[in-house]
This record gives sequence, structure tokens and C-alpha cells, in this order.
Amino acid sequence: MSSNRPGSSGSVDYSGAVKATESPSVNPSGRKYPYELDSEGKAKSIPVWRFTNPHMGAFHLSWFAFFISFLATFAPASLLPIIRDDLFLTKAQLGNAGVAAVCGAIGARVFMGVFVDIVGPRYGTAATMLVTAPAVFCMSLVTDFSSFAAVRFFIGLSLCMFVCCQFWCGTMFNVRIVGTANAIAGGWGNMGGGACHFIMPLIYQGIKDGGVPGYQAWRWAFFVPAGFYILTAVATLALGVDHPSGKDYRDLKKEGTLKAKGATWPVIKCGLGNYRTWILALTYGYSFGVELTVDNIIVEYMFDQFGLSLTVAGALGGMFGMMNLFSRASGGMISDLIARPFGMRGRIWALWIIQTLGGIFCVILGRVHNSLTSTIVIMIIFSIFCQQACGLHFGITPFVSRRAYGVVSGLVGAGGNAGAAITQAIWFAGTAPWQLTLTKYQGLEYMGYQTIVLTLALFFIWFPMWGSMLTGPREGATEEDYYIREWSAEEVADGLHTTSMRFAMESRSQRGTRTSTQSKVMALGDESSGGGVKAEVVAVTAAAAAPGAVPMASVEEGSSSGRSSSSGAQQQQGGDGRARVIVS
Repeated sequence: MSSNRPGSSGSVDYSGAVKATESPSVNPSGRKYPYELDSEGKAKSIPVWRFTNPHMGAFHLSWFAFFISFLATFAPASLLPIIRDDLFLTKAQLGNAGVAAVCGAIGARVFMGVFVDIVGPRYGTAATMLVTAPAVFCMSLVTDFSSFAAVRFFIGLSLCMFVCCQFWCGTMFNVRIVGTANAIAGGWGNMGGGACHFIMPLIYQGIKDGGVPGYQAWRWAFFVPAGFYILTAVATLALGVDHPSGKDYRDLKKEGTLKAKGATWPVIKCGLGNYRTWILALTYGYSFGVELTVDNIIVEYMFDQFGLSLTVAGALGGMFGMMNLFSRASGGMISDLIARPFGMRGRIWALWIIQTLGGIFCVILGRVHNSLTSTIVIMIIFSIFCQQACGLHFGITPFVSRRAYGVVSGLVGAGGNAGAAITQAIWFAGTAPWQLTLTKYQGLEYMGYQTIVLTLALFFIWFPMWGSMLTGPREGATEEDYYIREWSAEEVADGLHTTSMRFAMESRSQRGTRTSTQSKVMALGDESSGGGVKAEVVAVTAAAAAPGAVPMASVEEGSSSGRSSSSGAQQQQGGDGRARVIVS
């Protein structure tokens, strides 16, 4: 069966036949872009100096919104020595307020994962900024621990911006560079956690020097990030674009160009039911979670441990977060570069090595507490490895699930906040007798040991078509097999799976060039057609499938006999009773 519609591609109809389904037009306007696009309309490069919509416009809006949310969330930590004296807060109360700041985003990130899957990242970004802006303004009104912790909790909800940021970039950039794109955007956003330690003390000092008493100056300082929340939301709504086609989700769904993902619960279930999601959420809790923890404590640690002024402590502490200017991005680049020869297995190995090194230097940071110079040097090295590990995580996350990409991103992101909350509660905020006597440098040391041990969970991640750190792929497993299992036979018949199948074809690059013959099973190309791309899609008929199961689809390398050199799709019936379609 073939299709006469332009832009159609072959896909499997699990009622026993094979049909061609229509693909969304990736560039309906025919506009010329200053960079190359792939078959999904995604950019194949990241020219960060450009602001071209939709790709680079989305990139810059997403990282800046995340940057502002980070800045506001950790702005109280930047002024903590002043705030604690004004509100008479104890060590345990300060620690618990820090926990509250990262706890709120745990549920918010999971919710945002579902939200962006339904309405798109543009509305997700704007909604986050507008809903949480009042909380930033309210920081000027706090009077005691309860109100301080509550406001930090609600400001912390805006850290769910991370999900919008990663989802938006994942939508706009090709799978070969998605790790780099996510890492650059995420890293520049995380940089807000360091920038606030430079910016907020300067704003506070400027207001104070203008004649405002210190106990009022720190309150007025929060009007600056709050104002940026509103401006960012307006800019996102006015300038942002959801999809590589140049349209937003709402318009694409009305036109029928962007297929719905089906009911909401199956999408959530798909993300929750993939064990790889939970392993990455755990390990992300000890890369990003550790980063959040350090952002919360570093200025106070520098201020108290070495007797520095607030401005100097903020500048030195801010160096940790500011390393995100390049460190998280370099993690994504490492992930993408190592995937070329070693595929997904290389990505996972790189993550384990770098995050373990981060844990080792975290231990060392706690041990050099008597030397300011050593502390600064080790803190910088530690920050590079810690933040590179964050970038490496999101070189893997986009491949866990295509259908539930937003949910998976939300859960992994929430794992970062959960790790931060747990770590801070154990080592920096407890009220048990042993916790009250625990110093911050001891907490840093133990946090490093915890990171080293829990990162071992990465050895359990296995993809059937790519393998794991220690084992190879399952024989005959393909990317199409893996991603089509997320869809029911009825959804496949409705053509809802077509985006996943295009993604599966792009994901073949994750086999790497140095793998075994598995990397050649899906080799494409036919000399007789001048190098045109062809493949056989093999589907088990519904009659041969188990009742209620989604039959598997795979792509096999075929001989030239019986192949059609014309474009489109042509159905054949093999002697084994399976339906075949040739796609060119």
C-alpha cells in the first residue's frame, strides 16, 4: 500500500496491514534558515550567537527564564547572614528553609512534565513565571521563620522551569546534539545560582548606601528578580514559538498536523513505568541535587568559616554556580562526542566516571576546610565535575521515552530537587544531637561519600537495542521495537506513533561506530538508487501477536531483490507470513 500524499512515510498498521501515515510538515513556510535542519525540522547545530525563531529563539528564552528562576530561588541564600540576624533564625531553621526552597519543585517538576506534554513549553514557561512572581515580591514581607520558609517554598516552585527549558530544547535540536543543547541551556540557567551571589549583595549594598536601613534594604532587593519574572513571562508569550514548524502546540493540534499523544494517563504511566527514569532521577539527585545544596550553603559557609565580608563571601561562593557558564555545557558535549564512537553505552560510562570524580572532590572539599586557597581551588574543580554530570544526565534522558519525554524530564528533574532536600535534611538541617554538632565541612565530606555510592546505580541501566555499561544489546532489538511499545495497537492504527518512529530512525546514531555487527543491522543505502535511503519495516501481524499486546516492529537490512526504487511505501508479503513495507 502506498501513499500519494507528499511528506508521507511508512508505518505499521497492526491490524495486519501496512499503511503510510502523514508526517507533519517541518518547514511549511519554506523559509531558509542559517543552519541545517533534520527530517523532524530540528536544528542540526547550535549557533548560540543567533536569535532566529523558532530554534534559537526558544533556546535563549528557555535558558534565560530558567536563569531568573534560579537567581530568585537562591537570592535568600545570598543574603542569609543578614536575614538570619534580622529574623533571629537558628542553624536548624536556616537549613530547613533551604530544604523548603528545593522541596516545592519536586512535585512541580513532575506536574510540569505533564503540562508541557499537553500545552507546550511556551505556555509552561510563561505560566511558571507569572504564578510564582508574587512569591518573590512577598519575600519583602516575611517576619519570622514560618513565613520565611513558606515564601522560599513557593519561590522554589519556579525551579520547575528546568523541565520547560529541557523540553523546549529537546523539541528544537537534533538527537545528535540534543545533549549539548540541553546542557548549554541548563548550564546557563543554573548559572543563576551563582550569579545571585554576586548580584544580590551588590543590590543590597547599593540600596543600603542610598540611605535605606539594612533591615529594609534586603527586602527591597527582592523587587528586582520579581520584576524580571514578569518581564520574562511577557517576552516568552510575545516572542516564543513551541514547535520547529514555527507554530505553537494549540494551532498544530487544531490543524491536525501535530498528533495528540492520546489520553493523559497513558503518557504519565509510560514515564512512571520505565525503570530507567527512576535510576536517572536517583543519580541526578547527586549531581544537580548536590549543586542545589552547595548553592544554599556556600555563602554562609565562606562567611562563617573564613570570616569574610558578605560581598567577598558572595563573590567567592558565586564562583561555584558561575562555572555553569561552560561546565554543564561541556558535560553535554562530552556526552554527544563520546556517543559517536561508543553510542549510548559511552554516554552512561562518561556519566558514571565524571559524577564519581565529583563525589571524590566533594570529599576533598570538606577536608581542606582550614585553607581558603585550597577551598577555592577544590571548589572550582568539584563544581566542574558536578555540573558536567548534570549535563551528561540530559544527554541520556531524551532517549528513555519519546512519548513521555516531558514526564521523564520532569521526574528526572524532580529527582535533583529530591536529592537536594534529602541531602540537606541529613547533613545540614537536622535537629538530632549528632546533626546539631555536625559542621558544614563534615557535611560536605559525607555528601561526597553518598554521591560515590549512589552513582553506582547507573550500572543497572540497560537499553535492549544499545546495551548497558557492562553488557551489549539484545540480538535483533531495534529502536523501532523500543519506542513503539509505548503505544497501543489502536493508537498505532490512528497514526499517533509517527513522531516516535521518526525519532527512532534518528536514534540509530546511539549505536556508535565502534559497536559490534549490531550497528550494521540497520545499515541503509542502496547503490542502485544512487545512495537513496531504504529500509524494510517488518511487522508481526495481529493474528500472530499475543492478545492485547503491541506487536514489535523492526528494520532489517534487505537485499536489492524485490525492492522498489520508487519513492513512497510498497507492501510485500514474505514467506514467513509477515507484512513488509519498503520505505524510501
